[in-house]
Amino acid sequence: MEEKRATKSSIAIFPLYNYPLFTEKNCIENNIILALEKSKIAIKDRDIFVIAQKIVSKSEGRIVDGKSVDVSSVALEIAIRNGFDPIQVQLAIRESTKILRTDRVLITVTKNGMVCNFSGVDKSNILEGYYVLLPENPDYSAQRIREFLEKETGKKIAVIISDTQGRPWRRGGMNIAIGSSGVDAFRYNKGRQDLYGRELKRSTICQIDEIAAAAEHMMGQGSEGYPVIIVRGVQYDSEHCESASDVPRDEKEDLFR
Repeated sequence: MEEKRATKSSIAIFPLYNYPLFTEKNCIENNIILALEKSKIAIKDRDIFVIAQKIVSKSEGRIVDGKSVDVSSVALEIAIRNGFDPIQVQLAIRESTKILRTDRVLITVTKNGMVCNFSGVDKSNILEGYYVLLPENPDYSAQRIREFLEKETGKKIAVIISDTQGRPWRRGGMNIAIGSSGVDAFRYNKGRQDLYGRELKRSTICQIDEIAAAAEHMMGQGSEGYPVIIVRGVQYDSEHCESASDVPRDEKEDLFR
């Protein structure tokens, strides 16, 4: 039987140069527009902006001075037992609705329903003694940024807010989507044909995680300093109105809780 391959265009991934690094509360939307102008980048319809969670958190004032945090006895016990930072543990507990694991890791359920280490509380790429929390509502943050950029550029775009998280059954972290707008969380392949013409009965791909992971190659984790990445050429779905908050499994579907 002859194979049937769909024709696809190429994908381009490039950083937004000239984005200013900052540590105080600021307007991320205006900074992106200014960086686009300085970089002379012309935005096209269906471009995807993948934005590092940390600059979104900073722009929304989600920064905590460690000196202002009172560490509870529960947080101190977890920290001492595992060699963790007591302040980071306390903030992780504060940002969570449920603690799932406290041995070697601190796995929590965040207020947005994500299951992750330390509730996403981080102290890298920030001034010494300060901690960065996840955005309160990453989907809303993505929507706000998308609507502003669409108004300013006149183009129909999508926005993904990404963060690097670990995986329980594989080594190494991976960039995933924690907020999204303008692009569906999933791509449904049910009903499409495979290479040999057979109909796919079930196939659901988390396309926003795929896009976030691809963008991380340009974004980097250290001193690269490219917190905004533009992904162009992805044939993504956008008609189902699903966002990153729809990705975490319900507890009844989660085989590991």
